[in-house]
Amino acid sequence: MSDDLAKLRLARTDGVGPLTYQRLLTRFESAAAAIEALPGIAREAGRVLMDVFPAQAAEREMKALGKLGGTMIFLGSHHYPPLLALLPDPPPVLSLLGDAGVLTTRAVGLVGARNASANGQRMAEALAADLAAQPITVVSGLARGIDAAAHAGALQTGRTVAAIAGGLDQPYPPEHAELQARIAANGAVVTEAPLGTAPMSRHFPRRNRIIAGLSLGLVVVEAALRSGSLITARLAQEANREIFAVPGSPLDPRCHGSNDLIRQGAHITESAADVLAQLPDHPLRQGIARSPLFAHGLPPGLSPGLSEAAAPPADPPDAQLTRVRAEIVNLIGASPTEIDVVIRHSQFAASAVMAALSQLELALRVEILPGNRVVLLAR
Repeated sequence: MSDDLAKLRLARTDGVGPLTYQRLLTRFESAAAAIEALPGIAREAGRVLMDVFPAQAAEREMKALGKLGGTMIFLGSHHYPPLLALLPDPPPVLSLLGDAGVLTTRAVGLVGARNASANGQRMAEALAADLAAQPITVVSGLARGIDAAAHAGALQTGRTVAAIAGGLDQPYPPEHAELQARIAANGAVVTEAPLGTAPMSRHFPRRNRIIAGLSLGLVVVEAALRSGSLITARLAQEANREIFAVPGSPLDPRCHGSNDLIRQGAHITESAADVLAQLPDHPLRQGIARSPLFAHGLPPGLSPGLSEAAAPPADPPDAQLTRVRAEIVNLIGASPTEIDVVIRHSQFAASAVMAALSQLELALRVEILPGNRVVLLAR
């Protein structure tokens, strides 16, 4: 079994989220060894049956993606976008249509309302066209409204990346199938979802973190107070990326969220020049990146997202883990809770809490969400 096939099986196994994937791969040094250990680890946390994603299914997915003209990029490879690898929960595997090289270029995210006004769409298109001419890669989510305008504007003068919530064979919304094809031909379309995945509401926060992770800065054009665009902005802010917002009318509910970002310190944005003036010229020099991810080449044996410095400590004894698991289940509930909050209110070390969370995720007791949050799953 090839290493990439084993990594895909591990990433696709039910209960293995991005954080648990990294922990397992670092602890066992290979995906094959992690797969072999999975049933025992899950059993310790209370999951009786642990079905690892079948090798035949992983092979079928790889072949089907190849027939579409797509490729897979695995976390830890030199082709993986280094800026995305800086997130605490980078996708273990990306499926891609288009040019993988565009994922490593200097990029800005541009997102906003689906039910955007005509002026909002005009602004997004103009901003994207001016940024792409610099050239800055424009990253967005292929949704209706601002996203579509951003992609269209960027295609006029340069390149764009679409991060989508479903499989590459499931364009969403359906009327954007032609736009997705144009983006793949002139940039890249990327997702962490398997082929055949129909986008559902729970998939979009994961897509949003990819938009935030690929970008040095994020521009928000028209966003309501409760919107996916503000989730993307929060994820970008937590990743230490620059936040920009286009001011809008206080009489328009579609602008309340973006105006609130300005009150919180986002850069007021009226033109591409406003973005370029504040955009880091290089993430390593301006404090975003950890060396050596953005250096000219990596030291032998060191890969983005799986550095030796990030290796988790050895798991605590089983008896302690049992106590930690019981306490964690009591500390979290059906509403997402920040993992840092769980650690602060626990009597155990952070390493013990993270080890227990990985076990609980494998046992399908919790789900670790984008933005370093955790939620208790119904039994």
